[in-house]
Amino acid sequence: MNKKKLSIGLITLSLITTFSLTTLTKAEDFTGKEEKYIKLCSSSKLTNKQQRFHAQTKRRDLALLTLLLGTGIRVSECVGLNIQDVDFKNNGIKIRRKGGYEAILYFGDEVEKALLDYLKEREKIIPVTGNEDALFLSLQKKRMSVRSVENLVKKYSKLVTPLKKITPHKLRSTYGTSLYRETGDIYLVADVLGHKDVNTTKKHYAALDDERRRSAAHAVRLRE
Repeated sequence: MNKKKLSIGLITLSLITTFSLTTLTKAEDFTGKEEKYIKLCSSSKLTNKQQRFHAQTKRRDLALLTLLLGTGIRVSECVGLNIQDVDFKNNGIKIRRKGGYEAILYFGDEVEKALLDYLKEREKIIPVTGNEDALFLSLQKKRMSVRSVENLVKKYSKLVTPLKKITPHKLRSTYGTSLYRETGDIYLVADVLGHKDVNTTKKHYAALDDERRRSAAHAVRLRE
């Protein structure tokens, strides 16, 4: 598998610099803006109690959101990560897919920075017994649950897109869309997203295939 193709720098960096915070309307608009979402929580939109909680979790939240957006992993795969599953030497993470098999995915500089910043804080936390290896911990110092991550995404997305329902699955879909647009390789997308049947992937991105075919109509000029 080509690490370069999987790098967030190639796949989602264009989204990071393209979307304006004032025009966020859909799941794609969340990509690359995760840090600004986190910073919004320091504003008056949160109560004093909520801001105190936020002060304790902002590095964790940024690392978690950046990881979701930069790798396209499932929430269940994300919360199942252990500290030793992160390999900074190769910028890779070992995840456990549906069915129990393991896979290695690679991440880029943005994910690396967010994870390193969070791990400095994580090292100071003494987890509840049985949760020592968990990468992402809740305020109760236990491994985060799928529901807690879903609520986290909902909290930040509602700050700027209150009328849109943004879920972790939509963020994953956005990553897949970006990867397919960048590479045009449906088999690579299926592999990275962990789809056992490439037809499942084709079904999700059929509209993009039609878009590519339409562009072919203008790719060749019959007359100079």
